Amino acid sequence: MTENKMFCFQCQETAKGTGCTIQGVCGKKAETSRWQDLLLAVTRGVATISDSLRNAGVKTSQEVGDYIVDALFATITNANFDDQAILNKVDNGLRIKRELIELAKKNNVELPNYQEVTWGGEKADYEAEGNREGVLRTENEDLRSLKELTILGLKGMAAYYEHASRLNERNEEIIAFIEKALAIVSNPEADMDTLLATVMETGKFGVDAMALLDKANTQAYGNPELTKVNIGTGSRPGILISGHDLKDIEQLLEQTEGTGVDVYTHGEMLPAHYYPQLKKYKHLVGNYGNAWWKQKEEFETFNGPIVFTTNCIVPPSPKASYKDRVFTTNATGFPGWKHIVADENGRKDFSQVIEIAKTCKAPTAIEQGEIIGGFAHAQVFALADQVIEAVKSGAIRKFVVMSGCDGRMKSRDYYTEFAAKLPKDTVILTSGCAKFKYNKLNLGDINGIPRVLDAGQCNDSYSWAVVALKLKEIFGANDINDLPIEFNIAWYEQKAVIVLLALLYLGIKNIHIGPTLPAFVSPNVLNVLVENFGLGGITTVEEDLKNMVG
Repeated sequence: MTENKMFCFQCQETAKGTGCTIQGVCGKKAETSRWQDLLLAVTRGVATISDSLRNAGVKTSQEVGDYIVDALFATITNANFDDQAILNKVDNGLRIKRELIELAKKNNVELPNYQEVTWGGEKADYEAEGNREGVLRTENEDLRSLKELTILGLKGMAAYYEHASRLNERNEEIIAFIEKALAIVSNPEADMDTLLATVMETGKFGVDAMALLDKANTQAYGNPELTKVNIGTGSRPGILISGHDLKDIEQLLEQTEGTGVDVYTHGEMLPAHYYPQLKKYKHLVGNYGNAWWKQKEEFETFNGPIVFTTNCIVPPSPKASYKDRVFTTNATGFPGWKHIVADENGRKDFSQVIEIAKTCKAPTAIEQGEIIGGFAHAQVFALADQVIEAVKSGAIRKFVVMSGCDGRMKSRDYYTEFAAKLPKDTVILTSGCAKFKYNKLNLGDINGIPRVLDAGQCNDSYSWAVVALKLKEIFGANDINDLPIEFNIAWYEQKAVIVLLALLYLGIKNIHIGPTLPAFVSPNVLNVLVENFGLGGITTVEEDLKNMVG
């Protein structure tokens, strides 16, 4: 075995703001990082070959696109810490790659001579290939920056696409773009202009992926509606479901009905309460806890089993009482935790989770009361007359989009303070777990319109783009940037990256991101984003309030 080494800078909390080199701040070990780098290399190879076949008019199977999406999703921050699960995906990818190479030979399709394509996939070479194909394989920092910006955007896009596909919404154009983008990233000769264009195109397809998921969710579960969500507890045993996948919570709610077991949402699953077809289940009792990073304490007091449907896993401490009752599914994984797999019809069996729940005591209450949400675009449009009147009368002077992610760094208290100090004639538009920094503050309302409008999950940032475009039309603005809307976005992982690229594609300028700028954006690439889009970081609460809302 060679010495374990790693380089990972994909999340906001990366070590020293430059990159994790010994172990991930997220808890990812160097060896796990290597296998994820190997998985990404195999995925780039599969995508590059599939792209070549597609360009030659040779059709490939749906399995290829599904594999690429799942592999990208599995390498998102806090998604999968299970080395064996990752290596199983590597093995599966190499099988698909060999089949695609045979298909290319059969159809006389010439394949690019890239390392990702030509590597034979020998098991004895896994370790060396994982080391060779890490982030630092691209020596030029600007080319590396653009390649990684694309890859990280694709990871976020893949997450949204996988959720949509589980609700039977697919889009072959999105899969074709992901393959093309991965082929460009694999090309050692790709130049700055090509890579910059690919970054922008990633934003375009990011919009398409979020629109696809929005359609999938609303067709399956109805349009989110104004909802008060209980943050207290009941007297019955409970199951806590975390993550983003609404298909999973639907199946869990169906299987727990009449069992005497309640279901609670956690973190990004909170917006499940806003959908009519999910909130109809009376045993969907409430939301337990806060953002993902507080789970070590909050899982201890929940007392029942926990299901992770997507990323946001924090490795438990060795003495954690809950560590033997956590389940994963989809792209997620953690060593020793039971993994639930769907059958050929997409059904998952949660009976083991339910049986454990029945033996547990009810959750310990950690807070009381309610929070309000459900302000996705359809609900905002239902309030359109009120909103427009409030803007015209001057009762609402500004909207501030504060979507994105929460995290554990002390510097994120900025967002709580910023929200609390916003003038009373401003409204916060939020989505994602960033809301947990301020959604329990008592900020009041403006003429009956709550001052914090929560659209839902991070992908529901799409709602604010739809709302902004509608306001542009209503007020006859020439440019979306002429509207009284400011963007102060908190980021943590790769779904925030695709949201940012989507907003840039839509032409939104002067976005502030924080609490720090991404380590994967080189100074020269940052200059391009600043010059073309006015992208900037945050400073102090007082200074930013002055600049954004006056």
